[in-house]
Amino acid sequence: MSGYSVNKTISEINERIQKGKAVVLNAEEMVKVVREQGKVKAAQEVDVVTTGTFSPMCSSGILFNIGQEPPVMKVSELYLNNVPAYSGFAAVDAYLGATEPATDDPLNKVYPGRFSYGGGHVIEDLLRGKRVHISAKAYGTDCYPRRTLEKDVFLSDLPDAWLLNPRNCYQNYNCAVNMSSRTIYTYMGPLKPNCRNANFATAGQLSPLLNDPYFRTIGLGTRIFLGGAVGWVIGAGTQHNPRPQRNDRGVPTVGAGTLMLKGPLKKMSPRYVRGVSITGYGCSLSVGVGIPIPILNEEIAWFAGVSDEDIDMPIKDYGYDYPNGLPRILGHATLAQLKSGKIKVGDMSTVSVPITSYTMSLEIADTLKSWIQDGSFTISTPQEPIEST
Repeated sequence: MSGYSVNKTISEINERIQKGKAVVLNAEEMVKVVREQGKVKAAQEVDVVTTGTFSPMCSSGILFNIGQEPPVMKVSELYLNNVPAYSGFAAVDAYLGATEPATDDPLNKVYPGRFSYGGGHVIEDLLRGKRVHISAKAYGTDCYPRRTLEKDVFLSDLPDAWLLNPRNCYQNYNCAVNMSSRTIYTYMGPLKPNCRNANFATAGQLSPLLNDPYFRTIGLGTRIFLGGAVGWVIGAGTQHNPRPQRNDRGVPTVGAGTLMLKGPLKKMSPRYVRGVSITGYGCSLSVGVGIPIPILNEEIAWFAGVSDEDIDMPIKDYGYDYPNGLPRILGHATLAQLKSGKIKVGDMSTVSVPITSYTMSLEIADTLKSWIQDGSFTISTPQEPIEST
C-alpha cells in the first residue's frame, strides 16, 4: 500500500494525453489550485504540471563533430570564431564551452580579464544560421596526415551537434550582495558597494526542481523542453547536493540539486538559447528548460503547489565571504520579497534585481503545456532515480 488516497501511473496519464483528456496546468496555475482546493483534490483533477526556467547557465556547451574531408586529420587544436574548443576526443569530435572567451576579444584588449564574445555566442550564431569560421591544427600521423584546416561552416554542415550541459537548473541558489567598499563584477552580475543591490537567479514557483524537490518524477531519461526542442535528463549534474536542510515544501535553504541535460542543437531555437555577456565577468549562455511533473499522488501535488512565498533564498556576500570560501549567510529573503524589487539585509534596504527572466520562464512552461495538450509530447518514466535525500 502506498498510503496515498490518489494513485496514478505515468501510463494512465499518457493515455489521457493521447486521448486529449489530460488536465495540464503550468506551475503558476497549480499554486492557486492547491491553495484553494487542497492537495488531494488537486491530485485528483490535475494530471501534469509544467515548469520552466530561462537563465544564464554557465555549465553549458555543445558536443559536436566537424566531419572529415581528404586528406583526413586528427584535430589537436580547434577554434570556432577564435573561441577555443576542447578536441581531446576522437579525430574530429570537440566540445565548446559556453564560458570560453575568444582569444581576440576586443574588450579584453582594452580591459584585461573582461570579455564580450565567447562560446555561448558561437552557439547562438550557429542557431541563427550564421557562418562560423573553423580553424584547426593537428600534429599529423600516417592515418591522419592533414595538419591544418580553415573553413566556414553553418550548423547544417556539422554532422553532429548536441547541447550537452553538465550542470543546469540549480535547485535554489544564492542572492548575491557586496558588503565591500568597491563595485565588483561577478557571474551574478555587477554588485554595487555597501549592499546597494541584491541580484538573484531563479524562476521561483516555476522552477523545475522546486516543483519536484525530492526528484520523485525526474531522473535518467526524463523527456524535457530544452532550448525549444525535446531533450533529456541524463542524470544528476555536477555539484549536485541533495542533503541540505529543507522546509515543509521540500525547498532547500541553500543551493542543492542539479541536472545534467542533453538535446539536439539542430532542432533548437535561438529564442531559447542565447549567448550572454556578463559585464566585467565574461561570457555565458542563457538556456530555456521546461520539465513536466506528472501528478501521481497528493504528495507530488503538494510540492508542485509551491509558491514564491514558500521559497527562501540565502543572502551571501560576494565582496569578501564568497571569494574566500566562507559559508556565512547574511539572512534569507523569500522570492516574493525579492520580486517586489526591495529587500532588507540586516537593517539595510536594498534593490533586488533578477537575472532570470520570469516572463520567458512562463513562456517555456506554457509552450511545454501546449505540446502536452496537443498530444505531441508525452511523459517518460525515469530509468534510474537521482539521489534526493
